[in-house]
Amino acid sequence: MTTPATRAEALHLTGERTVPGIAEENYWFRRHEAAYLALLPSCAGATVLEAGCGEGYGAGLLAGHARRVVALDYDRPTTEHVARRYPTVAVARANLAFLPLRDASVDVVANFQVIEHLWDQAGFLAECHRVLVPGGRLLVTTPNRLTFTPDSETPLNPFHTRELAPSEMDSLLTGAGFEVESLHGLHHGEALRALDARYGGSIIDAQLDVVMGELPGQATWPPALLADVEAIRAEDFVIHGEDLDASLDLVAVAVRR
Repeated sequence: MTTPATRAEALHLTGERTVPGIAEENYWFRRHEAAYLALLPSCAGATVLEAGCGEGYGAGLLAGHARRVVALDYDRPTTEHVARRYPTVAVARANLAFLPLRDASVDVVANFQVIEHLWDQAGFLAECHRVLVPGGRLLVTTPNRLTFTPDSETPLNPFHTRELAPSEMDSLLTGAGFEVESLHGLHHGEALRALDARYGGSIIDAQLDVVMGELPGQATWPPALLADVEAIRAEDFVIHGEDLDASLDLVAVAVRR
């Protein structure tokens, strides 16, 4: 039987690919899930391409609302896992620099927590523009550089190539021929702000203090912290257009002109 732990081991967790059902990963999983849930209406009845699907839980969620979901990832074990675990999703291995789809063939492209990993972000967006139908939507989420790597344009995260501030995200999308329909930010809601206060100002830093410098699976979590992290829900995050520079993640919807 496949368990969350064996899925995590098979997918080589680095902190960049989140797997559902693992207590230690729950903050990041719920943070990502909150964005998927907020953007589900854009996918209702649509043909959706998820460019960079990771473990596949997001593509599986989208498939419950879309007409069809095609999920792409570059890692072969990942695509094999997605095909087994999410049978309602059509999955293929592909390089996001060259999307293996015809021109104007999808209604929505979803790109969640991926663009910060790409070397040629403008080239990727040009490909998204190509495969979208006129009026189709591009959904993008990414860490906000202003809060994720403050005071530096060089990412501290070794898996990131370029992080974006809100104005940079807007310019990148418009430069690729998109009209930005909305640019919002993801923030901690009331319950998470209470956890921030309980843990000296940041529940994120409290988690990083546990795992920083530890090998995967070998960190020792204080029981109270782990219980608090495990109890976090997607509803504990809020997404809105206020105080964008202070947001944790950027959440953009752009329309192909």
